[in-house]
Order: sequence, then structure tokens, then C-alpha cells
Amino acid sequence: MDKYLELSNKYDIFIYDSFNIEDIGDKYKISFKFIVPNLTEYNPYIEVDKFNISSFSKYLVFHIGLIELISYWKCTCSKNVIIKAGYINDEQINWFKKIYYYGLGELFYTNGINVDIDNFMNIKCDCNKENIEYPNYHGTGNLIPVGGGKDSNVSLEILKGLNNNAFIINPKEVTLKCAQLGGYEQPITVKRVLDKNMIDLNNKGFINGHTPFSSLVSFVSYLSAYTHNMKYIVLSNENSANESNVHGTKINHQYSKTYEYENDFNEYTKKYFKIDIHYFSLLRPLSEYQIGMLFSHYDKYHNVFKSCNVGSKTEPWKWCCNCPKCLFVYTILSPFLYKDKLINIFGEDMFENKELLNTFIELIGYGNNKPFECVGTYSEVRYAVSRLITELDKLPYLLQYYKDNYELEDLNDKLENKWNEENNVPEEFIKLVRKELDKYVS
Repeated sequence: MDKYLELSNKYDIFIYDSFNIEDIGDKYKISFKFIVPNLTEYNPYIEVDKFNISSFSKYLVFHIGLIELISYWKCTCSKNVIIKAGYINDEQINWFKKIYYYGLGELFYTNGINVDIDNFMNIKCDCNKENIEYPNYHGTGNLIPVGGGKDSNVSLEILKGLNNNAFIINPKEVTLKCAQLGGYEQPITVKRVLDKNMIDLNNKGFINGHTPFSSLVSFVSYLSAYTHNMKYIVLSNENSANESNVHGTKINHQYSKTYEYENDFNEYTKKYFKIDIHYFSLLRPLSEYQIGMLFSHYDKYHNVFKSCNVGSKTEPWKWCCNCPKCLFVYTILSPFLYKDKLINIFGEDMFENKELLNTFIELIGYGNNKPFECVGTYSEVRYAVSRLITELDKLPYLLQYYKDNYELEDLNDKLENKWNEENNVPEEFIKLVRKELDKYVS
């Protein structure tokens, strides 16, 4: 908290100064200019497919900067944010304050910063209102963001054969291969480049931590859906993402993947963008457990998919087999693929790794908090573990520990059959999800 107070007072102004759209051949380079007086200037950028530059498309680009800025603001947590790049009203300011605040919940928590939503930031718009010429828009088809993990691959399979395209930010070999296996040889791609000044400040001890990347995905994918004339942005966020990481709070590593954020985003875009692009998560009716069940049947992805954030920093991307994300994915797939198939994917039996005991305890809900990763709910992890325990004669270390110390979940609860009614999935897509689920639920 002392560092927060020192930095936010010393560097009390953060300016979203401008953005620029530059023709670089077959792409547009969109750069953003953020200024912290007496400290630094940031110029991150993205590269996107070319589009018709209009007052509306520039308005969408301006909004990407409103989300991108939070990655840079966090270094100093400046008290005052001044928006000069475009106009937003008081209602819009409050909307962005909400995503900033809850999207930074993990960062505040891990850095010991105790602030409330009303006072953590003051936003002032120092720009005159402009007339936006809204297009007469009639999009068709589905834009499917692909991250390389099991969830987006399940969406690719459920929607195969429809008018789709895959969408990837900063494509890697894994994400491109997943898109290819899903039937998309030429996915829509966006290159995102961070400003090295932010990285330098992080290395010097300025405030660092998790930011709501999925909210950036929502605005960048919206621009891409619009410029490619798509009607739906089809996310792969499950209902498990709604559970917080810290007991009794809204602190959630996955806040910008929650149903609440999804609703807020749709309400915002409907009111302020005024075109017919619908943003929803195809897998919201399902749990991570059910998604694992479906994915276990898609063999073609098993030796390709990756979702380990530690391993993503290596080349090639691999499972580190020593982090909460790896253990979670291993666990949620274990009722369906244990043991040989999982070892073929991960390279080892993670249930025999004694060093993962504390992580295992956190994943099943008996630790202080849930790990700050994109992992499922306590109850579904316990359900997966309990089901596997009942099916094995000889238990590996972590499962034996569970059996010796905790009660098994009631398997009559039939998590395989659950359906979350709180979703924004259009009816024609609901039918596809139910049809796929019915294939594997007895």
C-alpha cells in the first residue's frame, strides 16, 4: 500500500492523449499514446486487417485504447486519468471505471492495495463531443476467438460447418494449429505489441500484476467482427468463470470472462455502438467439467492444445506440469483420459507429484484461496477427483491424500447433466450445444 500511495501521489496524472491509424502495406498499424508527465510516454500498438476508415471505425479504435490504457496505468495507479483521444460521457466513464476496478481486483489484492471503486481513480474527459455516423450494418457469420486451450477448441467443434472464422491475437504455432484443425486455414489475426517502457518500469519495481486481458479481446474482436462483417462474436467462457478466487469477495482472476461482464459489454455496445453485433459465450451453459468431458472425445486436438501460461513463454509452447493451470487441466480431464492418454499429453502423471499438494488443496477449495489462474470451481474439481477415485483400484499420491482427508462428492448429483440457464446464447446455438452434450451424456 505504501508503494501505491507513493506512486499515485508522485505521478498523479495519466493521459490517454491520442491514437493513430497508419497504413503499413497489407495491414493498419493502430498505435496509442499514453503519457505520465515527468515519468514516461507509452506507444503500444496493434496491427489489424485493413478496413474502411470512418468516424464510426475510429470510434471503435478509440475504445480499444480505453481498455489498453489499464495495462499502463497500473504501473503508477495515477489518481487522475485524462482522456484527450476521444469523447465519453459520465455514464461511459463509470462503465470503464467498473471494468478497471474489478478487472484489477487481483492486482490490488496481490499488491496489498486497499481501495474502493469510487476513489481509486478519477477520470476526466478533455475532448469535445463528435458526431458519429453509425453505419447501416447487417453482419453474418460467427467470429470465434481461439486461445489454444480446450474451451475454444470445443467451440470450434460445436460450430463446425457454419459460416465461421477463427480469430487470434498474437498467433502462435499452437493457436494456428488449433484453428487449422477446426477447419480454418486463414484465421483473422491481430498482432499486439506492448511498449517496452512499461516492461522497464515493471523491472524497476513499479506496480505490476494481472490486467483484464479478456476485456481487450472483447473490444478488439468487436472491431474485427465489424470490419469483416460478422454478426456474432462467440466466446468460450464457461459458467465456472463466475466464481471468485478470494472467499467472500468479487476478486476474480477471470472477471472479464464472467456473465456480469458479458452483460455489461452487450449493454454498452448496444447503446453506444448501435449496430447488430452480439457478443456471447457459447459454453456459458456448461461447467469446466462438462467441457472437459466433451474435449476428451476430440482426439485430434489432444497433442496440440496448450493453456499453461508458464509454458507459453517458451518456444515451443509446452505444459510446465508444475503450476495450477496444468494441474487443473490434468484434473478436469482425468475422469475421461486417465492415465495413459493424459501422460501422453502432459508427459507425466501429475497426480504423483508431491510438490503439487498445496496447489491441489487450493484447487479443491480447502486452501486459503483459489489459485489466480483460469481454473474451474471447487465443487467441479472435487467431483472430477471423486469420480476418478471411485474408478481406480490403486490411487496416485494426490488422490490418495484426498481420500484420506476429505469426503467424496455425491456422484448422484450428475454434474454431467447440469445446465446453466444464465446465459446469452441465442436459441439456434443452444440447440447445437445441447446436441453435442447429449452425445456423451447417458
